[in-house]
Parts: sequence; C-alpha cells; structure tokens
Amino acid sequence: MTTTATNRGGAEILIQVKDLEMHFPVTRGIIFQRRVGTVKAVDGLSFSIKRGETLGLVGESGCGKSTTGRAILQLYRPTAGEVRFQGTDLTKIRGDELRKMRRQVQMIFQDPYASLNPRMTIGDTIGEPIRVHKLRQGKAVRERVEELLGLVGLNPAFANRYPHEFSGGQRQRIGIARALAVEPQFVVCDEPVSALDVSIQAQVVNLLEELQAKLGLTYLFIAHDLSVVKHISDRVAVMYLGKLVELAEGPKLYGQPLHPYSQALLSAVPIPDPKVEKQRRRIILEGDVPSPLNPPAGCHFHTRCPIAIEHCKEDEPPFIDYGDGHFAACWRAHESGELMPAVAKKQAEAAAARILADIRKVKGAAA
Repeated sequence: MTTTATNRGGAEILIQVKDLEMHFPVTRGIIFQRRVGTVKAVDGLSFSIKRGETLGLVGESGCGKSTTGRAILQLYRPTAGEVRFQGTDLTKIRGDELRKMRRQVQMIFQDPYASLNPRMTIGDTIGEPIRVHKLRQGKAVRERVEELLGLVGLNPAFANRYPHEFSGGQRQRIGIARALAVEPQFVVCDEPVSALDVSIQAQVVNLLEELQAKLGLTYLFIAHDLSVVKHISDRVAVMYLGKLVELAEGPKLYGQPLHPYSQALLSAVPIPDPKVEKQRRRIILEGDVPSPLNPPAGCHFHTRCPIAIEHCKEDEPPFIDYGDGHFAACWRAHESGELMPAVAKKQAEAAAARILADIRKVKGAAA
C-alpha cells in the first residue's frame, strides 16, 4: 500500500504503520481446544501520522478501530506487520526496551469508569507511572501530580479522593492526566468522549486541543461522532471491517468523499432541525456488516455497496492516492461521487457545521 503522500511538505513521520494485522484465533472444546477459525479484526492497515497532527479514525462498531489503537501501542501483540515509532519497530522489541518505549506512547481509554482503579486515590493513580519510570522521587511526585491535575482543569486538592467521588467528565480528565504523567509524544485517544454528555464532550475535546498545542502532542483520535472528528482532526481515516477504505485531510473527506461507505456515513449525520431532517435524502445501506470471522472476497464492502460491480466481488481494490493525499480503496472511486445526492451532501455538511458552532459556543462560555 502506498503511503508516501502522507509525508508531503517535509513533516516528520512520528508513527509509521505498515501491513498491520491483528487476528484472534477461534477455538472449540474445553479440554482439547482446536482452532476452528480466525477473527480478522485488523487486516493489513498501512498509514502514517506526522508529528504534531491528529489523525481521526472513524467507522461503525466492530470494525477494528480500538484494536488498531491497542495494537499500535503493543497492548495487543500484532499478528503481522510493522509499527515504527521514530524509526523503531515496536513489534520487535521486548522487556525493558519496550517498557522504556511506553513512556513515549500512551492511551486515553474509552470508559472513564472502568479505566480507573477504585481502590487507589487519584494521586496514586497519576503518580504510579511517574514512580515506575523513575521520573520523580519523594515529594516531587506529589508536586507533579498536583501540576498535572491543574493542567487538565481539576483542583490539585482532589489528589486524595477516590474515583467514585468524581463525575464522568472529571474521571476522563483524570485519565488524560495519567496518560500525560510520563510526558509522552504520541497518545491514542480511544473514543475519549463517547461516554460523556454533549456539553462535557466539547470541554474534553477543547482540553485535548489545548494540551496538544501546549505540549506538542500527536494524536490518533478514535471516534464514532463525525462532527467531533471533523473538529479535532487534521486528517481522517475511515475503517470498515478491519481495513481502511479512505484517508484524506478533513475538508477533502467531508467535502468530496470518494468511497461509498464514507458517503453513507456522512449522509447519516443528524441535523438538529426537524424540517430539514424530514426533507433530506439519506444513503441507506442494506444488510448487516459481514463477520470478521469470514469476510467476503474482493472488496469487503461489496455486500452492502449500492454501486458494486462484478469486479468488486472478485478482486480487492488497492488503497491508492487519487490526488493530493486523498487515498481510497474503491474500484469506482471516480464514479462514486454520483452516488451521494448533492442535497444530502450539503445537509450533512450543514449538520457538522452546526454542531461545530455549538462546540465553539460552549468553549466561549467556558472562557
């Protein structure tokens, strides 16, 4: 797969993923387990992330987004492929070398309730990675914890409290502080706002942007909400059934999507106006997502694609650059623009713009 276009302009590539696979065996039997199949959660991804940018990763539930993030950080050891961080292949290192590398790559988890140890105070939770990596000692650890709490907008005096004493938004801020405790360069944000109220989502997204500008962070931002992704991401990658189907800069993907799946996702963006919502036209995908245990041959999307041809059923389309860094995996990428009605396209863009305006309004009120 070609990824050279992602390095335009001389920007440094921080993360390089090449042919990444994460397959999980399916076994049968209690005592004598035998392998009866393989779940191809991630099936040959290739992309890169430049230093200081945010790459948004979107797709419906079960497509492999979170698994991709965990495989990049080596929380899951990939079945195949490479994950290079500043030139070092993380899949090849073990033990102390990998532990030291984890200082540079961290994760913000999706569930702010399950990701914190209920038996540890917030100060201990944030201070633990500082002690493990020996970044501070003694009183300096406490001072650093209080500094991090202030950095994410929490009262430093909260360090002695336990997770159950905080709201969901506050817990997610604590999770962000924990991820930043070891001063990483790259952070995987695994749907960090999906479990929060809309107003709190805006606050957390704005906080992530402020921290990125202040600390020079690089993000892989995994989410379902296309409006949130549009607001925070420099480039957006669309994933379907373990594969990337489109990758482009945000305005290009939202303004002129090449893949039918991307077009369907955009047409489904809700519009907070009953009259417009009633009149708009949507692209309805028929059928269910195929099982990753037995994905279809050829293009994985052909079983639901409204413009699929015989070629789509037989051969997998290459993930190639259709111009100016706009990648897509579709045999009919040049024709697919006709699939998405202009009215639906404008309405989807209007919906995203309205939600973006709401986010900015919340940001202004908070200031």
